[in-house]
Amino acid sequence: MDARIRRRHDANGKRTAKRRTAGRLTAPRSRPAPTGPIVRSAAEAIVQMLVDAGVRRLFGNPGTTELPLLDHLLVDGRIDYVLGLNEVAVMAMADGFSTASRKLGVVNLHVSCGLGNAMAMLYNAYRAGTPLLVTAGQQDRRLAFEEPILWSDMAGVARRWTKWSAEVRHILEVPSAIRRAIQTALTPPTGPVFLALPMDLQAERAELDITPALPLDVHVRPPIEALRKAAATLRAAKNPVILVGSRVVELGAVDELVEVAELLGAPAVCESGTTHGRLGFPCDHSLYGKGLPLWSYEVQERLKEFDVALIVGMDVFRQYLYHEPRPIPDHLKLIHIDEDAWQLGKNYPLEVGIVGHTKTSLGELAGVLRDTMTSAGHAAAKARRKTYAEQSEAARKAVEREIDRQWRQRPMTPATLMGALARAMPANAAVVEEAVTTTGTLLERLGAIKDPALYFGHRGWALGWGIGAAIGVRLAWPDRPVLSIVGEGAAMYSVQTLWSAAHYKVPVTFVVCNNAQYQILKIGAQSMGLKGAKAGKFLANDLVDPEIDYVQLARSLGIEARRIEDPDELQEAVAESLAGDKPRLFDVPIERQVPGRLNYG
Repeated sequence: MDARIRRRHDANGKRTAKRRTAGRLTAPRSRPAPTGPIVRSAAEAIVQMLVDAGVRRLFGNPGTTELPLLDHLLVDGRIDYVLGLNEVAVMAMADGFSTASRKLGVVNLHVSCGLGNAMAMLYNAYRAGTPLLVTAGQQDRRLAFEEPILWSDMAGVARRWTKWSAEVRHILEVPSAIRRAIQTALTPPTGPVFLALPMDLQAERAELDITPALPLDVHVRPPIEALRKAAATLRAAKNPVILVGSRVVELGAVDELVEVAELLGAPAVCESGTTHGRLGFPCDHSLYGKGLPLWSYEVQERLKEFDVALIVGMDVFRQYLYHEPRPIPDHLKLIHIDEDAWQLGKNYPLEVGIVGHTKTSLGELAGVLRDTMTSAGHAAAKARRKTYAEQSEAARKAVEREIDRQWRQRPMTPATLMGALARAMPANAAVVEEAVTTTGTLLERLGAIKDPALYFGHRGWALGWGIGAAIGVRLAWPDRPVLSIVGEGAAMYSVQTLWSAAHYKVPVTFVVCNNAQYQILKIGAQSMGLKGAKAGKFLANDLVDPEIDYVQLARSLGIEARRIEDPDELQEAVAESLAGDKPRLFDVPIERQVPGRLNYG
C-alpha cells in the first residue's frame, strides 16, 4: 500500500526514511531533538513537542491562520500532514487513527469557520472519549481588539465538548500549553482538548524549555473494601449479568473481563446501538450475551431475569428516546467500575461503586473471586456457562438459517447483506460501522469479528464519521484490511473524504448500505406512535427524486466503484477488495421496508 510507511537502510546501516512524494504518505526523517532552553519559534516548539510525544501524523485542512505552523511542518519533515477536503473529514480520520493506535491524534483546523465545520465530529470524539489534540489558527493578536474577519472566541466555542480548551496568548505559554494538552487528552477519562494558536504567535521566537510531557501510569488500584463488597454481592447472585461498554477494549481489559465472566458464569451483554462504539467482549465466546435493545422498555425486559449486574466500561445509560418503563428493573442490584467517578451512580443508584482503572480493577476482582468462591459457587457458575453456551450456539444457528432463507430475496435484505460481508471477511479484518439500521449487530451475532479490538462504531451519532474513521484506522494499521460499512445518508455527510483515500492510496473497502432513506427516523417515529408514521407517511425522510449515484460520486473522487445487487457477487467482490491494495466502493441497494424495531439480540 502506497500510504504505508516505507523505510530503507543507508550505507551505514542506520534506518532512514524516504521523503514524501505526491499522493503518498512516507516515513518522516528523524533527527536528534535539541535539549534545554534555546531560542526557537512557537511553531518549532510545537512540532518538536509533538514529535517527542510520538506524533508522526497530523490531520488537517489548511487556511491562512495556520500558515506559519504548516511552513515549519514542511521544513521540519518529521510529521506527515494528512490532507482532508473539509474539517469533517480530518476530524473523523484523526478519531479513527487515535482509536486504533491508542495514541494521541492531532488535528489542525482553520480559524472559526473551520472549527465550526468540525464541531459535529468533535462532539463524536467527546462522547467517545477519543484522545485528540485539536488546534486551530487564530487571527493576529494585533487585530483581535478590532474583532476582524474570521476571529471569534474559539476556546469558548470548543469548551463544552472538550476536556480542556484554551487560547495561547503568549509565546512563553506554549510549552506548558502543549504539555497540559497532551497529558489531559491521554489521562482517563480520555478525551479531546483544544488550543487556539494566534497566527503571529506561531512565528514569534523566544527562549523556550520544551521538556516533553511526562507519561502517567494511570493504572489506579481500586479500594479493597469496595472490591470485597462487590465480590460478595456477585457471589450471592443467583443469576448475574455483566453490562459491557467500549472502554473495556480501549483500556486493554478484555482478558480480565473474560476471566470474571467465566468465574461467575455470567453473560456479557454489550451496549445498545446508541453507544455501541467498540466490542468489550469476544463475540465468539459462549458467554457473549449480544447487545442491549434500543428502547428502555426493551432493555428492562431483557434484564428482568437477572438479579445483579456488573457494569464496566460504559455509561448507564445513554438513551435515544424517552420511553417508560425506565431501563433498570427495580430488583436489579448494580455494581459499577469506572475510572471516572462522575459516571458512578449518575443516573441510577448503585449497590457498589468502584473508582479505579478498569483493567486493574477487573484483574483484582477476579483475584478476590478466585480466593473466595465456594465449590457450590463454582458449580453454579459452571451450570450457567453450559446453559448460555447452548443458547448462544442456538441463536447463532438461527441467524444463519434466517440469512439463508432470505438469500434469494431482491433487493437484498439487511440480514443478507451482513451475511455476505461476514462470509467475505478474513479473521484479521477491522470493521468500521456507521449504518446502525442495517448492521443490527449481525456480524457480532454471527461471530464474524474474531478480536473485539477490530470493531469500531461511532458513539456521538453525529453523521459523517464512518468514511474518515475507516481511513484513519487503516493508516494506524497499515497491514490489516479495513471494511467500512456506511449508510447512504451518513455517506453524504462526508463523501468528499473518499478523496483522501484515493490521494494517499489507502486501501479501505467501502460498502454503502443503500435504502434511499433516513430509516432510523422512521423507526423512531413509529416507536413514538406518531400519526403519520402509523399510516406509513414521513416528511423529508426519503432520498429520492433523484436518487444519489454513489458509484459516479466515488469515481469522481478517484475511487474504483460499482453497484452490486447479488449477495454472492458482493461476497466475492468484498473478499477480493479486502485482499487488495487500493480503495474500492460498492453501492448495495437493500430493501426499503421499515422494520418495526431494531434487533440487537
